[in-house]
Amino acid sequence: MAEAWDSVELRHLRTLEAVARTGSFSRAADELGYTQSAVSQQIARLEALTGSRLVERPGGPRPVSLTPAGELLVARAEALGGELARARADLEALAAGEAGVLRVGCFSSVGVRLLPAALRELSATRPGMQVRLVEAEDDGDLLDLLGSGRLDVTFVVHPVPPGPWRTVELVEDPYVVVVHDGHPLASRRTPLEPHELDGVPLVTYGEMRSVHAVENRLGRPGLGDQVVLRSHDNGTILALAAEGVGAAVVSWLSVDEHRPGVRVLPLRGVAPRVVGLAWHGERPALPAAEAFVALVRAAAVVEQARAVALLDVVG
Repeated sequence: MAEAWDSVELRHLRTLEAVARTGSFSRAADELGYTQSAVSQQIARLEALTGSRLVERPGGPRPVSLTPAGELLVARAEALGGELARARADLEALAAGEAGVLRVGCFSSVGVRLLPAALRELSATRPGMQVRLVEAEDDGDLLDLLGSGRLDVTFVVHPVPPGPWRTVELVEDPYVVVVHDGHPLASRRTPLEPHELDGVPLVTYGEMRSVHAVENRLGRPGLGDQVVLRSHDNGTILALAAEGVGAAVVSWLSVDEHRPGVRVLPLRGVAPRVVGLAWHGERPALPAAEAFVALVRAAAVVEQARAVALLDVVG
């Protein structure tokens, strides 16, 4: 039987997946550009090679369906398809002469505070290197791009969901509250407790992985009902706070400490978000990606010191 499995071809698996998705041999044939008899022959051949009945054939107008063995094989075929997509992306980049292109995923707060210094140093040490920046509202989307081979490295927020990732932690990014100068909380000279936000209109980030939602980070899910506006743009969130629309609950990296008319208040007893970098652990690491990781780590050390110093002052 092991020798028979060696004869399984990718076209057999693609045909099985098409039959499962369309529920019909004829529709699968139309989609793949085969005759219906060719589809039937490929499925029969796959069943013979695997030694399992893969498709239920009820006859008549009723749709065909997969057996449990067929469902298992299709799931494995989808994983193989993902690997092939990553291989294709790597080969296309090589064929296009893009070995000197570093594809970096980021979101707005790190794009402002961590990325510029690292890219400045990268351009100085590797003048021929091109950086292609891909921005997304949520790091989950960036991890999807990393998994499909369309990114070489991406910023993430820990905890990172399971996957073939290698990660490094960069900086602890504390949560703060930003209010306009006339806000009742603006006169505070000590850090806020999360419960002191109860009943206060809030503005904060847009939708993201639930583990990163500020109401969950603060350990007070009920705060979600007080959010009057959400945005993925840090400038918009801070402008809303400056105009008194609501108190902004954001992380330190999202704050422009030089913005006039606002006050930044530290939060006590709230674990900071941990910003890091991730890359695909099962693909060869580009030398430029390794250099980028080292440079961002150096920039993060500087930013961490600034955060500690400035929050001590404003607190």
